[in-house]
Amino acid sequence: MNFWEKVTGSDMTKEMKTFESRAKKLPADYQAAWEQIKTNLWPHSDFTGRNLMPILDDVLGLLEETATDGQSVQEVLGDDIKGFCSALAGEEGAKSFRDKWRRQLNNAIARKLGK
Repeated sequence: MNFWEKVTGSDMTKEMKTFESRAKKLPADYQAAWEQIKTNLWPHSDFTGRNLMPILDDVLGLLEETATDGQSVQEVLGDDIKGFCSALAGEEGAKSFRDKWRRQLNNAIARKLGK
């Protein structure tokens, strides 16, 4: 990735287009789950969203594999897609900008209190 791609985000745009073309090959219920997963994962992104690209790639791979095996979306993800996404982002260590700000605030308070 060169500087221009990093600044403009064109590398992420290309990657998302690739993800979307892969997702269009999935059955309809899997496509709906993919849309929900994307919606529920973005709040866990950092400022650029680059930290979510490997997570999205892995989830899409899981969906592709289980669709090929003939499993239903409910068997794979369960009924709580939002909880699945939160757990997934937490396990992968996806820190959002809110986490960074919270850590900075806690450090500033600790310094002021002399700890």
